[in-house]
Amino acid sequence: MNKSLRTAVLIPCYNEEAAVGQVVRDFQRVLPDARIYVYDNNSRDNTIAVARAAGALVRSEPLQGKGNVVRRMFADIEADIYVLVDGDATYDAGTAPAMIRCLLDQQLDMVNGARVTAIREAYRPGHRFGNWLLTGIVRWIFGDRFKDMLSGYRVFSRRYVKSFPSLANGFEIETELTVHALHLRMPTTEIETPYRDRPEGSASKLSTFKDGLRILWMILKLIKNEKPIPFFSVIAGLFAGSSVILMLPILAEFLATGLVPRLPTAVLSMGMMILGFLSLACGLILDTVTRGRCEIKRMRYLNIPVIEG
Repeated sequence: MNKSLRTAVLIPCYNEEAAVGQVVRDFQRVLPDARIYVYDNNSRDNTIAVARAAGALVRSEPLQGKGNVVRRMFADIEADIYVLVDGDATYDAGTAPAMIRCLLDQQLDMVNGARVTAIREAYRPGHRFGNWLLTGIVRWIFGDRFKDMLSGYRVFSRRYVKSFPSLANGFEIETELTVHALHLRMPTTEIETPYRDRPEGSASKLSTFKDGLRILWMILKLIKNEKPIPFFSVIAGLFAGSSVILMLPILAEFLATGLVPRLPTAVLSMGMMILGFLSLACGLILDTVTRGRCEIKRMRYLNIPVIEG
């Protein structure tokens, strides 16, 4: 790797005193020229003291939530290569040099670390199923390029980091990171990395159902914002289908008798069909807006020079 390139390891932390020291030391060992940043997110334990003692540059973000921390790190830190990793010591630091080498050799903007493990406690069935389901939805809508969308271990180019308009507050940040790369068709790849259980004394902050629903809601918002025609077409189809179902018996009776005895139902059916057409019109209008936003984001992305390995 070109030693003139600045590498920053970004570690968001919340109550990780049992693990963060090991994470900092592991990355110091495999990336001796990198600067290690730990951003504390209102920890109530000794995370800050442990991280500082291990040699990390420690800063704080008062707004609670991983998304808020990542947004602050991306804004504050200047580097050419960014390694983002959770502070729970579950990811293998030894994979980082290969991820960076891949980023540089292929001139990529993001390398995703796909988790591989046989340890049941490290990757609980509920989390595994949720990741499979949510990743499958994103692959179907935005493109089939990642197997582990919710991984907390990634390497980014400066181009990516400084063109990323982060909006997420919590654990849905991983979804936003993935969709941003897919929507702008950035050059990316995925490398498998070992995944292990947390060290004793460290507990997961991820709630299978609560955070799963938040991630699903983020996916729906991203579909609405980035794929408005498919999103509003589905809504239009539901309104139109309901309208037709309500109208069929009324139409049959009208053809048979010439009468419309259920006028309120006929009015309701007509109203739902109008709503369907309005929804479709919203999709068409917003698609033009989305294309303009995409062009602006793409131009911002292209204004940042590519790194040379």
